Amino acid sequence: MNILDKVYLGNSLQSWLVALCILLGVFFLLKIIQRKAISRLSGPTRETDNQIDDLLISMLKKTKFFILLVASAYLASRVVVLGPSVEPLWQKAVVLLLIIQGGLWAGAGIKFLISRVLQKKIDQDAAGASTVTLLGFAARLILWVIVALLILGNLGVNITGLIAGLGIGGIAVALAVQNILGDLLASLSIVLDKPFVIGDFIVVDSMSGTVEHIGLKTTRVRSISGEQLIFSNNDLLKSRIRNNKRREQRRIVFTFGVMYSTPLEKIRRAKSIVWDIITKIPQVRLDRVHFKEYGAQALVFEVVYFVLLPDYMLYMDIQERINLEMFEQFQSEGIEFAYPAQTVFLRQAPSPIRQEKDELEA
Repeated sequence: MNILDKVYLGNSLQSWLVALCILLGVFFLLKIIQRKAISRLSGPTRETDNQIDDLLISMLKKTKFFILLVASAYLASRVVVLGPSVEPLWQKAVVLLLIIQGGLWAGAGIKFLISRVLQKKIDQDAAGASTVTLLGFAARLILWVIVALLILGNLGVNITGLIAGLGIGGIAVALAVQNILGDLLASLSIVLDKPFVIGDFIVVDSMSGTVEHIGLKTTRVRSISGEQLIFSNNDLLKSRIRNNKRREQRRIVFTFGVMYSTPLEKIRRAKSIVWDIITKIPQVRLDRVHFKEYGAQALVFEVVYFVLLPDYMLYMDIQERINLEMFEQFQSEGIEFAYPAQTVFLRQAPSPIRQEKDELEA
């Protein structure tokens, strides 16, 4: 008993032994809890899509050995008396290690979210995966900058001037590379907002084509005529983009004309013929058929209908069918399509002798 009562570093040997037992007991208990939690969460997640369980597993796996050891040592230190010079240093060391562990947990969460987004991007938009990877790198970089500032702040370093310097330096860098940053932010906007993805057929102003690649600075489009169009991401988002792949239906407007010599009943018959032809075609919704105007060379009709699918080849097949049936039925009904023609009316001028005789008689 006299040995246990001996004092070492301000505490009896018995107090140190109790602290050691607490340290070992808490440490092994925390390790068992960590392994059991990972094992229990890993089982159901193999069969379910619960992302919270997967996130917890990734964070538990990032819980470091030394953090569990420090947590156990901190609890053990409650049963002993530390010196006035040791207590503040020990408290500061514990806080710093907890900050580092918090950064590891946050980094694991960011990595988990980025990996989830990348899995979807690889399947849907492989080119956007590089942008998401860069976004994840930037997020982790910002995270560890914050962790470093917190560590310096806890060590007594005045970080106000450092933050101000970083802010001024960041503004200078941003001004120097503002065009690149603009394209980068536009790339992130394209990836996250998805106005188009690879494989979409888009129209930008007077240019059109299929999207082949979405990069950090440029987007590449393969035009119908074969050449590759390269757009700056920032300029592309400032333009008016029409995404034809997302078209749900096509609105078709076409006109035709019949001769001015066509009788009234034939004009009415022409309208009913076109109406009957279009209403009998599947996957088509007729909007209207009107005798629109008296043209320069024809009586003009305007037809509007919708193809209920966006397929361009389907639209062309339907329009061809309409044209052929109109030609056939108009021919059988004796209705003539108009064609470019001009009618010239000639008026004979009176001869000079006849004009003089008429004046004398008058």
